[in-house]
Amino acid sequence: MISTDPSARPVLSWQQLADSVHVHLVEAGADPIGYFELEQVILSEARQADFAKSFLMRGVKNIILVSRKKESLSIHVGIFSGDGKIINSTSLYGVTGKDWNEAGGILAASGKSKRSKNLLVIDVAEFPQISNQETAQSEQKFIPRNPLNLEVFKLGIPLEGSSAETGALSYFRYDLLGKSQEAILAEQAAQKSQIQGIFESLYPHQIEWLTEAKTNEELVRDRVQFLLVRVEGRQADLMQSMGLEPIQGEEGAKTVVKYYIKLIVRDELYIGPEWDGDSDWKVALTNFLNNLKK
Repeated sequence: MISTDPSARPVLSWQQLADSVHVHLVEAGADPIGYFELEQVILSEARQADFAKSFLMRGVKNIILVSRKKESLSIHVGIFSGDGKIINSTSLYGVTGKDWNEAGGILAASGKSKRSKNLLVIDVAEFPQISNQETAQSEQKFIPRNPLNLEVFKLGIPLEGSSAETGALSYFRYDLLGKSQEAILAEQAAQKSQIQGIFESLYPHQIEWLTEAKTNEELVRDRVQFLLVRVEGRQADLMQSMGLEPIQGEEGAKTVVKYYIKLIVRDELYIGPEWDGDSDWKVALTNFLNNLKK
């Protein structure tokens, strides 16, 4: 999975970066069966789960994550979790270099001690269209209205960077990779304070902060039947993944935050009656809570 900073130089699309790093991964003993843009995979919980289903069918054993920043490139390798999380931890084996050649060379050197069993590895990167073909069924779960019974059950709010948040994959986005635990905890504290202020003024029902992973059964037992989910990505991609007509042009290309509510017991995803994504998460959350009243 590839995540690349568009401001890095020389300019490379994520597909071009995949082509560039492919030879090094093969030399290290890997058999990459497909390359995907990380930002596309993590657009939604439903999409991530469908990628996982496809990986299971293909017999995938490991996930390789390539993150290109302005001044460096990192390659991380982790065991495929076998479920919608895709990876279970952010503590993966990784190497870093100034570019794909340096990082790829380090990875290849580390793999030379073990003879590869790959006999039919292709010479070029492949880009399967899983996101277009196999996620359609899940994407229909997005419902463009508000959920019922919010006043009866608690709304769980996972904090970013906590184990309760779905998606260790997000950590390997080019703009998030490398943050210290101290920085993450400080951001969590600030985020909780800011979210709390917004909720106190706009949300009249019960909430519960989630800082550690719980099963659906445990959540329901605690009367948490709803989860607040935050996703971030290109506006057009998010809208399309949620079954809406995407905005085109510069507005569609900008990165925005979108909130929705997941009804745990029926796995339904409520995005609200109006599109309310925004580049500022506080504005996006305010818009979403205001739209919950409609």
